[in-house]
Amino acid sequence: MIFYLSCTGNTLWAAQKLARATGEELVSMAEEANVEALKRLHEDERVGFCFPVHGWRPPLAVRSFISKIGGKLPEGTFCYALCTAGDTVGEAVDILRKDLLRHGITLNSAFSLLMPNTYVGLPLMNVDPVKTQLRKKEKANEDLRQFIETVKNRNSGVFNVHRGHWPRINSRILGALFFRYLVTDKPFRVDRERCIGCGKCAKVCPVGNIRQDKNQPPMWLHNGRCLTCFACYHHCPQHCISFGNRTRGKGQYFFSN
Repeated sequence: MIFYLSCTGNTLWAAQKLARATGEELVSMAEEANVEALKRLHEDERVGFCFPVHGWRPPLAVRSFISKIGGKLPEGTFCYALCTAGDTVGEAVDILRKDLLRHGITLNSAFSLLMPNTYVGLPLMNVDPVKTQLRKKEKANEDLRQFIETVKNRNSGVFNVHRGHWPRINSRILGALFFRYLVTDKPFRVDRERCIGCGKCAKVCPVGNIRQDKNQPPMWLHNGRCLTCFACYHHCPQHCISFGNRTRGKGQYFFSN
């Protein structure tokens, strides 16, 4: 069984390739009720956790989902993690491993994939140029083949992650600031003159934080669930969603073959 969270499609692509290679079920972590899928877990089945890294940490939705697992995995289950990021992941895997251990679950192996950048919420941060996107996808495809073999063979102790030069600073200090001040839906705006009311932003929001009535501009619900993943911004066909002034003049990206 593979539990995944995906926003702009990078992680979903990787999770789908893992599912095809292992023949195991894909289950979204976006809805915490899906933890009940563990009741369908087959004997001796592997369990994977696939997610994008946000602020050098696992997203809040992933950590919340993990907190609901509570002893639902059979002892000795082979567990692994695959995370995606535009650059380094810091201590994201270490944080996940500690979260799992609190529920008696051992993380056997983990891997990170460098994928096209999607975070556009700070100055000087933009999507990668097209050539860089293609290069990252090609390299990720090669690297993923190696990790698939690790998963299929249940190899433990394989932790091939891009921690970076300052993992503690990035995850503990910058990550804390990121989640305290930047994970919010309050700055999102929509250009009503350009919006065509297609509803795509609401459909792609992984946590259902957008309401979109027929032929009307979207409304963010301010319900505390927003991941600031920018899925709504990136998927908008009119490029009419902004995050205050911080996304002005910036590009869009979502995974596409």
